[in-house]
Amino acid sequence: MPELTTLNDVFFLVAASDCDHAVLTQNAQGGWQAISGNQIYQRVRALAGVLREWGIGKGDRIAILSENRWEWAVTDFAALAIGAVDVPIYPTLTAEQTCDLLADSGARVAVVSTREQYEKVVRGREHTSLERLIIMDDEGTPDAEKFSFLIGEADKATGRDAGFDREAYDVRPDDLATLIYTSGTTGEPKGVRLTHGNIASNINESLSGFEIGATDSCISFLPLSHITARHLDYAMYTRGATVAYCGSFDKLPATLTAVKPTIVVGVPRVFEKFRQEVERRASSGMKRRMMKWALRVGAKHRETIANGERPAAMAWKLANNLVYKKMSAGFGGRVRYFIAGGAPLGLETARWFASAGIRILEGYGLTETSPVLAINTPAANRMGSVGKPLPQVEHKIAEDGELLVKGPNVFSGYWNRTSHEPESFDSAGWFKTGDIGRLDEDGFLHITDRKKELLKTSGGKTIAPQPIENKLKLSVFVGQAAMVGDRHKFASALISPNFAALEALAKEKGIAAGNRRDLADDARVVSLYQSIVDEVNATLANFETIKRFRLVAEEWSAESGELTPTLKLRRRVIQDKYADEIAEFYADESAASPAEAAPQIER
Repeated sequence: MPELTTLNDVFFLVAASDCDHAVLTQNAQGGWQAISGNQIYQRVRALAGVLREWGIGKGDRIAILSENRWEWAVTDFAALAIGAVDVPIYPTLTAEQTCDLLADSGARVAVVSTREQYEKVVRGREHTSLERLIIMDDEGTPDAEKFSFLIGEADKATGRDAGFDREAYDVRPDDLATLIYTSGTTGEPKGVRLTHGNIASNINESLSGFEIGATDSCISFLPLSHITARHLDYAMYTRGATVAYCGSFDKLPATLTAVKPTIVVGVPRVFEKFRQEVERRASSGMKRRMMKWALRVGAKHRETIANGERPAAMAWKLANNLVYKKMSAGFGGRVRYFIAGGAPLGLETARWFASAGIRILEGYGLTETSPVLAINTPAANRMGSVGKPLPQVEHKIAEDGELLVKGPNVFSGYWNRTSHEPESFDSAGWFKTGDIGRLDEDGFLHITDRKKELLKTSGGKTIAPQPIENKLKLSVFVGQAAMVGDRHKFASALISPNFAALEALAKEKGIAAGNRRDLADDARVVSLYQSIVDEVNATLANFETIKRFRLVAEEWSAESGELTPTLKLRRRVIQDKYADEIAEFYADESAASPAEAAPQIER
């Protein structure tokens, strides 16, 4: 692969390819259609010309407020080609949040996907610097240009535009490429300034060791407003692989079946939900016995799977034919590389998938680092780690355990803030990741938790919540879990049930409940979750154990605000929303024993 210096080099690789299916997109009838490399080039050229006519140029900000679709990529490439700076905004944000980011970034143009997103923008437009609006859907709006009208008959064009190409080649590595606002898990979002060189340098190394080419395909379903998804698309384009756009998590199962990708990259929650669905479907009778047998067989060979080898044992081959292949079919049946990032996968989840014949290569990074800092590769993989740091990444562990890094992929600072803020960089210029990490004897990096999310009990003990929350989520009945208890005597947990599984079990056991609150409060249901908590507690040190818990009546989601768009906990939102429940945990801290026994439900 040629060395990239700017993101426009990625675009030119797409343009130069003779691939007739650089992109796959779903039409209104649900069918899939291909877009060639030449069509991408011509559409980008046409849109860039319009932006230039509007007076948009180097350094100007263009906001993109859209689900994943081909227009997102064309807008991105068009902005980058003229030296503009794109500002991706999560389409799940509220109108107020959206307009706050538009105002902070000073965006002059906003490109939105639907009428719903358009309405968000116009509601607070007077507080922004917006001059133009573009809508991707072909529907009339009072003051927005239609995307299809602006690119006109670009698909009929052939050949290259020398003037346009020259302008794109003039963009330099140290030119600002994008402002990506952090998801604000612990505070207000901040605009991360990433240059062309930051991201390009990272792409040059992030897929080293992965054999990916023109016969490969990947589904773009993680929000493109997140750097992980965007980096992945760029990387796929540089290798000549096909990128299929999927606009929502709900459509992912059908898209996997239709596209049959060879590469799947997902946040841990995607893999957790897959596991829970498999276990739900095999929760009784012969299916349950078959699944347990297959996983017992697979557990004996999971290190072989983690090393990328196929076990030779006849028992494993039989389990593969009877069970593992059916599970792989849920991902389309052709996947060669499974990659997890965005949050800790959890050793138990990695082992479960390896026991089912699926190797997940875990990586790690941050928006501020473009994003990849470390990744397990086909040749060097260790379950429970996030891989070895990339060669370009200088790294060290601070005295308090925090991972510090330097490299060409590391940002210079946040938008509208001083370049080297004390809370982000130390005096020697090392970026403080905010993550607690360690390097093992073979150089694999292990991330244990976020520094700001560690709980410290009133007795001085430190608890890392994420590994414990991941253990709880191994149960099919747990959708999400949030540990609380900072500066208290003991830890407690809020649990958002997987109501699909819980309601099915309640129906089977004859538990009548008028609503989810009643179901969550039923003594038999509470007892079921107490047994789940007890199983997790049995694996923990005494000071880490969950002394009290509460089932909430809501399924946490990005739409309702408890999760980020990449499905990480918004701890501050959860703590504020459930302040009364948390207060009840600690109304009498001397009574720190588990809840009284309740009638049992057989699982």
